[in-house]
Amino acid sequence: MDNQLNISKLSNWGLDACTEPLIIAGPCSAETEDQVIDSAIKLKEFGIKILRAGIWKPRTRPNSFEGVGSIGLEWLKAAKKETGMLISTEVANVKHVYEALKAGVDILWIGARTTANPFAIQEIADALKGLNIPVLVKNPVNPDLELWIGAIERLSNAGLTKIGAIHRGFSTFEKSIYRNTPQWQIPIELKTMIPDIPIICDPSHIGGKRELLKDLSQKAIDLSFDGLMIEVHPNPDAAWSDSQQQVTPAELNKLLTRLILRKVKPLGISLDTLEDLRFKIDKCDDEIIRQLERRMEIVISIGKYKKENKMTILQANRWDSIVKKTIEKANQIDLNPDFISKIFKTIHQESIHKQTIIMNSE
Repeated sequence: MDNQLNISKLSNWGLDACTEPLIIAGPCSAETEDQVIDSAIKLKEFGIKILRAGIWKPRTRPNSFEGVGSIGLEWLKAAKKETGMLISTEVANVKHVYEALKAGVDILWIGARTTANPFAIQEIADALKGLNIPVLVKNPVNPDLELWIGAIERLSNAGLTKIGAIHRGFSTFEKSIYRNTPQWQIPIELKTMIPDIPIICDPSHIGGKRELLKDLSQKAIDLSFDGLMIEVHPNPDAAWSDSQQQVTPAELNKLLTRLILRKVKPLGISLDTLEDLRFKIDKCDDEIIRQLERRMEIVISIGKYKKENKMTILQANRWDSIVKKTIEKANQIDLNPDFISKIFKTIHQESIHKQTIIMNSE
């Protein structure tokens, strides 16, 4: 990035609740005072130190449950007093910010719809200017890394340093088992561009179904995410919003105890073997690049030949034959045929692009 952002690592946030991984849990929506306090008490019993609950719920369409509003902040305060847990909630505008700060909310997060609106983000950043409160930014609804980074930059420019990101997946028209497709490469790229930023995974919104939470959580941990935000309800099936993706506190505890925690560099373990294997991968990658270069040189020669002989660029039968052969070879050597098909489709598109340039050149 052109400007280095002043973002503190999670370990420097000064939170007693900074476990590894960081766990934030609680109801999708605060519904009643009893429900919020009951959730907090049960989560505290399982060692959870940060309670989350939606107070204002921006919904896609009106006339659905849009949160209890400011009264829910009083319930969060009561839960904090009862358990000693930190409390967190979503803010979508300046009014939410002021009310949450007045109620003593410890951690704020900004939802996906708000992240997609630079005007709203700037107003929130201005309202938080100079404060030291942690703010987590969910990815925008659509897979737009620049928009996500822009929201983080606006908060950083306002003087905030305790800024984190929440990966909650992306909307898609394609049929998928997920509510929001993960597209893991996008948060990975975010971490590459802003190395110090903590990234929390929200498997509840990615999966949309409680049976997907375990695998999604493990995937996030394997990718070195800093924590998880999981929706928990005393009686999930009776929840007023997003009932299918919530679990009970006991189910959350079972999920967390089954996670396999790995380290980038375990103590006492030599990385020599790993480095040797990575070197071999680098050599393979170099070879792939050289082979693609040779292939494109041939593609250019073919393009010139087609132009000289007034032939069409796309030879459908030839392409069908290539697809069939590559899939057969993939099956023979235990490579995923879909993976191989995508690679060759991309190569084919670039080949057509090069030949089109040749055909249209003087």
